[in-house]
Amino acid sequence: MKKIISVLLLGITIFTFAFSSPALAANAAAGKAVFTANCAQCHAGGKNLVNAAKSLKKEALEKYGMYSAEAIITQITNGKGAMPAFGKRIKTENIENVAAYVLEQADKNWK
Repeated sequence: MKKIISVLLLGITIFTFAFSSPALAANAAAGKAVFTANCAQCHAGGKNLVNAAKSLKKEALEKYGMYSAEAIITQITNGKGAMPAFGKRIKTENIENVAAYVLEQADKNWK
């Protein structure tokens, strides 16, 4: 019985790791430089100069379903509305770093 339980637990563990999303190993400090060079024109201090309601503040990110690295990466890569797509201009790693920076700053209320 112990052997069956052990095999079952091992199977569950392998299944969990095989089908879980990998953690982003993004670098928020590196993201700051990319953000400053590409995003700060419209989003300085977490604001949104085009649509003030859709700022990068934590409350707004949560309200609009953008409070995750995946959502931010998708937005930066593909653009949406007035925001242009940056997927062809910024490397994927740098986009991931920007997402990490935005989330870090949102948690700090952009201070």
